[in-house]
Amino acid sequence: MRNNASLQADEVELRPLSARSVVLSLLLGLHPPELPVKDLVRSVEPFGIAGSTLRAALSRMVTAGDLRRAETVYRLSDRLLERQRRQDDAVHPEAVSWGGDWEMVLVTATGRGPAERAELRNELTRLRLAELREGVWLRPANLLRPLPNELGRVAERCMARPDRPARELAASLWPLDTWAGTGRALLDHVARARHPSDRFTAFAAVVRHLLADPVLPPELLPADWPGERLRAVYADYRRELAADAHARDGRGSAEGARTGEGRSLA
Repeated sequence: MRNNASLQADEVELRPLSARSVVLSLLLGLHPPELPVKDLVRSVEPFGIAGSTLRAALSRMVTAGDLRRAETVYRLSDRLLERQRRQDDAVHPEAVSWGGDWEMVLVTATGRGPAERAELRNELTRLRLAELREGVWLRPANLLRPLPNELGRVAERCMARPDRPARELAASLWPLDTWAGTGRALLDHVARARHPSDRFTAFAAVVRHLLADPVLPPELLPADWPGERLRAVYADYRRELAADAHARDGRGSAEGARTGEGRSLA
């Protein structure tokens, strides 16, 4: 079973902008992930999102549990904080040198419905495991990341040393050439993008692609693997967004001090 095989090499999947996607991407890149509404209004203007559209989206996001509001400040909910952690891990995964062992997860639970099976598959994929056969998931043991406590109730984890050559096994589990080709196409695309909305959609695609990076040991990867270059350009973009947001926050505070409008929008 090969993961992340929906795109062909050199294809770039760009999704349309929405007020919700822009707000979430802005906040997911900030630490702490919060902004006053006046700064959110300024931040989304380059993407052609009007203030009224933004305020309607913020209201829906609070109702849906995406955001929490304290007076005029919006912050990611606890559920979205977990998504931020996963996104941060995608940019800076904690990897160690590989000694040849493979992490193996064997699904032992039976009698689960389709929704439960799909949820477990999504969780194992998020943990960057790949399915060798039904119920048998593995990856090189080179990642440091916590495993959910709930996983122990439905699966057993162990270490293994398959007889099959490691590079051959890795290539059968992940579409590495396809992932690399799409990654290089994304690098070319973000280098050409100039308009804020074009750059935003391009880097949103970069994040989705990094979430599907198996983060294999270097000795198992094809030549010219673009993973680290994608992480570097995305980290630069996040710093740029954060600097812009904080600059707007500083300007807004200064304007408020001069005009007495500390809470211009609610």
